[in-house]
Amino acid sequence: MIKCLVVDDEPLGRECIINYINQVDFLTCVGSCTNALEINTVLDQEDVDLLFLDIQMPIMNGLEFLKMTSKTPMTILTTAYPNYALDGFDLDVLDYLLKPITFNRFFTAVTKAKKQHQLTENSNTQKLIKEEEDCFFIKCDGKYEKIYLNDILFVKAMQNYVIIQTNRRKYVSLLFLKNVEEKLNSTDFIRVHKSYIVALSKIDTVENHEIQIKTFKIPVSRNYKKTVFPKILGNKLWSGGTNTI
Repeated sequence: MIKCLVVDDEPLGRECIINYINQVDFLTCVGSCTNALEINTVLDQEDVDLLFLDIQMPIMNGLEFLKMTSKTPMTILTTAYPNYALDGFDLDVLDYLLKPITFNRFFTAVTKAKKQHQLTENSNTQKLIKEEEDCFFIKCDGKYEKIYLNDILFVKAMQNYVIIQTNRRKYVSLLFLKNVEEKLNSTDFIRVHKSYIVALSKIDTVENHEIQIKTFKIPVSRNYKKTVFPKILGNKLWSGGTNTI
């Protein structure tokens, strides 16, 4: 459902829009205002997806409100004056309804709002999914800690434990290195030693059998060197250099 707020100083104007909203199954009216000054109060109390905003109102008109407000819901302007249309679209409004508003014209505008709302919802859903994919929980000191992949510098194995070093702190957990490795993708992380996995983007220097991440020096074993260095350096190695690793 798209939650709507109707703003119009004229009772008939509000009633018309509210009546139209009640006839559309994907809309619901969560409130109405008689002037622009009341809008922020409602927005603080209600989740509003779509704002029906009259332009000509006392104290502050609709365009003045939009210019003064940095973040508003999707907005459809309603007015009896066609000369405001260009100003409205300069303010990135979704549509412009000229009074008297017919239901057909209203439905066209809210259908556009529905498509925009679906795009936003899908984008937010994908963002949440990505955030969940980009983190995992491990048990440390009797509680579960959330680890974000982009925060990891390296992972070190110590017998039956692993140390996960992040930008902020280190986590010690009763795990095998392979358990953590299963949570990491091979594009962003690489095994450089039987006891170390490092984040490729966090590597600062590469030297002989050692790489450095911040103040941490991490060994690169002979068995991994041939595959590790090409992946670390890739096409980022300056071709003008004459020294070799």
